[in-house]
Amino acid sequence: MTRYLFPLILGIGGCAILLWLGFWQLDRLEWKRAMLDEIEARISGAPVELPPEGTDTRELKYTPVVLVGATTGQEVLVLSGQKGVGAGYQVISAFETGEGRRVLVDRGFLPEATRMGDRPATAMIVTGNLHWPEEADSFTPPPDPKTGIHFARDVPAIAAHMGTEPILIVAARIEGDTQGVTPQPIAITGIPNDHLNYAITWFSLALVWAVMTLALLWRIRRQQI
Repeated sequence: MTRYLFPLILGIGGCAILLWLGFWQLDRLEWKRAMLDEIEARISGAPVELPPEGTDTRELKYTPVVLVGATTGQEVLVLSGQKGVGAGYQVISAFETGEGRRVLVDRGFLPEATRMGDRPATAMIVTGNLHWPEEADSFTPPPDPKTGIHFARDVPAIAAHMGTEPILIVAARIEGDTQGVTPQPIAITGIPNDHLNYAITWFSLALVWAVMTLALLWRIRRQQI
């Protein structure tokens, strides 16, 4: 019996750990679904006024707002792409409200072929959501010195570059001249939720571990016959 003891302990212990990880991922799945439901409810809520100047909008991420004013003609192009269209850019424009505040508006997607078109200052009403993308890290290259193209929506850096408040609104709907830019509203479809796949992986590993343990025990038994 002593020859069976270690494989049994190893097998039962390994299966228990793998099953625990699987059930933990199921718990995370429910947590993520609840979080996504909350985000979706916030995105589709009634628009409010722009928060007071100096507000840290990271805590207000996804809050819907309405802006009335005009772009200033200043913009930053962030390298992007769109399925079925190809390469292009997110157009981040400086926007001045009727109250004289200057903020950033992500107006949407611009195909590569129309990048060089004119986009002068234009009046518009923007309905969208506050956002604070976490796209830039230590590996993100700086803006291209020749073209000025950015590689991430780095709100503080872009705001400093264009002299606006560090507030970004992603447009969902624009009333006025869009100048060839297609709004890309924030949606929860862009937020990954892979916990079910992770759970299936852990449960599959637990099954494999159990089969391997049984095979080892069977081999030990065969050696004793």
